[in-house]
Amino acid sequence: MEVSGVTVTAVPAQHGPDGTEALTGPVTGFVLSGSTLPTTYISGDNASLAHVERVAERFPDIAVAVLFAGAARTPLVDGCLTLTSAETAQAAQILGCPRVLVVHTDGWAHFTEGARDVASAFEAAALSGLLVDATPGRRTRL
Repeated sequence: MEVSGVTVTAVPAQHGPDGTEALTGPVTGFVLSGSTLPTTYISGDNASLAHVERVAERFPDIAVAVLFAGAARTPLVDGCLTLTSAETAQAAQILGCPRVLVVHTDGWAHFTEGARDVASAFEAAALSGLLVDATPGRRTRL
């Protein structure tokens, strides 16, 4: 399939809590947009809601958010390297988009929260209707 007119914009992300950048290194999120595509935010390994706010301000028409979660932890860093489930629900609220695909919650030992935690957090925030099925290996059409 040929796709033309797609714009890829790098946006800020932060892999871990403030002050850990020297340990975690730089990371980037992306916004994909185009005249025939829904504007899509891909958070990357972001743990900063402040960066999500900046993205929402710059791109108020995000239709789909692909948010990396899992509350990844390592003994080298005091805090999470990626969003917790509750923070992922907050990110969805900040973005105000109609669909959220939460990924990056399974398959690595350093994840401390999984898909069930995400579902519970979105339910607690009354946002369950935003979640798109992200079952690994399953094709999801947005």
